[in-house]
Amino acid sequence: MLGFIGLGVMGAPMCRNLAAKSRDEVRAFDSDLEALSQMDQPGVIPADSVREVAERADIVFLSLPGGPHVQAVCLGAGSLLTHLRPGSCVVDLSTTPVNLAHDLNARFSARGIQFADAPVARTREAAKDGTLLAMVGASDRVFARIKPLLECMASDIVLCGGPGSGQAMKLINNLVLFENVVALAEALALIGHAGIDPERAFETLSRGSADSFALRNHGMKAMLKGSYPERAFSCEYALKDIRYALRLGEEAGLFLSGADNAKEMIKRAIRAGYTKEYFPALAKVIAAGGAAKGGGKKKDG
Repeated sequence: MLGFIGLGVMGAPMCRNLAAKSRDEVRAFDSDLEALSQMDQPGVIPADSVREVAERADIVFLSLPGGPHVQAVCLGAGSLLTHLRPGSCVVDLSTTPVNLAHDLNARFSARGIQFADAPVARTREAAKDGTLLAMVGASDRVFARIKPLLECMASDIVLCGGPGSGQAMKLINNLVLFENVVALAEALALIGHAGIDPERAFETLSRGSADSFALRNHGMKAMLKGSYPERAFSCEYALKDIRYALRLGEEAGLFLSGADNAKEMIKRAIRAGYTKEYFPALAKVIAAGGAAKGGGKKKDG
């Protein structure tokens, strides 16, 4: 049996795809009882606790908001570390600090439990369609074990290296994305000032060297329409991820000025009241002149 913990914006559709496409039943848990009650996919069996998942499942997938949540589920009271059997496997689909992935791998390995970090990228629609990108940090042996299950949720699966490398790759991916979205927000503000039709301008950018995934998805589907729904990849989550990326940069002895600027833009969006909105909402701050009120600061806050 499989386990799945975390049934949020990305976790719920991933769990549904895992149950629908694998031949195993999925024992699912979320501390949000409403989210758990909505998991009506055939093959998904609601669990009462993390412990129940650990005691029933051989491979447990996690899709949680961040490092503290993953740490609590893996190491806290009634945790996976305490109740999983030797020979089991934990696959973390969340985005966490790289050093946490290293620590979890060491702790689980000491108890004969396999571990892989496999954070995912792309959109909520990709999660529903099963077309995510999974960036995996694992041994070759563990990767071979979990790859057929990851294929239930992702169309592109890349083994980046050993444990921790999946998280590093995800943070680098998001760093590039956030900086691109800031650039698009600045471009959109200038487009308005120049009196150019925004749709025509973004279409023109997509035909030139400024083309990108961020432009075609975050730019055209959200920023052009001014559509920043909640229960998407929020400013709150974006700030969490950019801070993880900056922490990785500090560990490497690097000051990542572009990432630091993106962090400041996200923080301004949060201060403006857009905490729960889809993170390209930072465009509203830049359009209002937020970018002119101060650049990035080296000290995180």
